[in-house]
Amino acid sequence: MSKAVIAIHGGAGAISRASLSPEREQEYVTALSSVVEAGQKLLEQGASALDVVTEAVRLLEECPLFNAGIGAVFTADETHELDACVMDGYSLHAGAVAGVKHLRNPILAARTVLEQSPHVLLIGEGAENFAFRHGMEKVSNDLFSTPERLYQLRQAQEAGETRLDHGGAPLDERSKMGTVGAVALDLAGNLAAATSTGGMTNKLPGRVGDSPLPGAGCYANNASVAVSCTGTGEVFMRTLAAYDISALMEYSNVSLQDACERVVMEKLPALGGSGGLIAIDREGNVALPFNSEGMYRAYAYAGDTSTVGIYR
Repeated sequence: MSKAVIAIHGGAGAISRASLSPEREQEYVTALSSVVEAGQKLLEQGASALDVVTEAVRLLEECPLFNAGIGAVFTADETHELDACVMDGYSLHAGAVAGVKHLRNPILAARTVLEQSPHVLLIGEGAENFAFRHGMEKVSNDLFSTPERLYQLRQAQEAGETRLDHGGAPLDERSKMGTVGAVALDLAGNLAAATSTGGMTNKLPGRVGDSPLPGAGCYANNASVAVSCTGTGEVFMRTLAAYDISALMEYSNVSLQDACERVVMEKLPALGGSGGLIAIDREGNVALPFNSEGMYRAYAYAGDTSTVGIYR
């Protein structure tokens, strides 16, 4: 029997400690705790890693504190375009959607693509119509809007910038909420990963980052590791950050910690990449590295107490 474990993240970035009130910090800790403990309970009951990461990310999409699903950031056109991916380490099957506007839980659409289609990635209207045909409900794009996110958009537009939800100078924590993700190892020894995001504030409509791309922002392989990334999406795409962790472990026999250190602390910063990732290897080791000021994160082994963190 393997050492069943789940790890989740709610985004990385320059979450200025000075601007995060104790009350607000407690909200994040409570949200992360409830999600990771829900996943932990499923693992203890014998649920598959694939089911556990899907449900953990669905719960994070439902929480307006994070930039995925409800609470997603706005594009330059004042709409929301959502991306998600889920990958099964046992079969190496993956499912993903990008640029969807009318699906409450993009991660469930990604899971449907994995299970019900011959494809890996569906985008926009095609992805939505596929999801509707498989019983998913159509929702208004306004469902994802929050006053905090609109304020962020106005700030970014006034500053004339496209603002990553993670990187850059330490701003008010309201403008620093990121991508969400989950990785898990189940009792049968299978790995899985899931990632979901609203992208970046004031992004060009049609922009897609690393989150829905297997190997860039999400990857799972029973031979090595499950990874979910958060940060400067364009750099994670150019470095294939999630797959790079796996490749270092598989081809160079590098440990999980060393592989993560090399990618997050050396390769990403060399290209101006800020952020972090969560990873679990096939032995049940956990790594939660980030090169930014903070990363909303939590992990829990089956039958043990959960651990939650924001800063180092």
